[in-house]
Amino acid sequence: MGTRRRIKVAPRRERRTVAYLRVSTDGQDLEKNKADILHLANDKKLGHVEFVEEKVSGKLSWKERKIKSVLDELQTGDNLIVAELSRLGRSMLDIMEILKIAKDKEINVYAVKGNWTLNGSIESKIVGMVFAMAAEIERDLISARTKEALRARKAAGVQLGRPKGPGKSKLDKYRPEIEGLLKNGSTQVFVARRYGTTPANLNNWLKKNSIDKAANLKGEFGKVS
Repeated sequence: MGTRRRIKVAPRRERRTVAYLRVSTDGQDLEKNKADILHLANDKKLGHVEFVEEKVSGKLSWKERKIKSVLDELQTGDNLIVAELSRLGRSMLDIMEILKIAKDKEINVYAVKGNWTLNGSIESKIVGMVFAMAAEIERDLISARTKEALRARKAAGVQLGRPKGPGKSKLDKYRPEIEGLLKNGSTQVFVARRYGTTPANLNNWLKKNSIDKAANLKGEFGKVS
């Protein structure tokens, strides 16, 4: 009689619930936020809550804050809790980007303020549509403000765009020496090697700065002075 092969079943992964807390000033009360989050987690039966805290300016991109690591670590079915959605990012665009990542990874997002729940429910999809519309409006407003600011600067006589003329070069500070060497018969190959550049770059630099190199053209590939 054959022996039965026992199939090992991998233990079911325990769902994680992470609460992200960000404050920008010492005056903001983390402890109250913690209490509110624990109350919500208890009501929703979300289990043990892991707190991730940081005190950082809202001007810093979310990709440079701890929320980035939280999103990277959470998996399908996990929960993310915040005191309010505005704590996630600097703008509606940032918040929408974070919520999209959570949606794509099937992470449930809860916010104490407003009692928001963003998961796979119809209600969540409606809320997501509203946020997406708000993000689109914000993009349009930013674009409009930028155009208005540019028009105002142009009307005030401010030159827009990249300044005309040659840009900065490491050769600029050596200009008197380079002009002297060329006038004394040194080749461009020699000058380029002396100042750590290529003959082509040197030639472009001479053109941009309107430096006369005619006296030395015949010596371009000749004897180095």
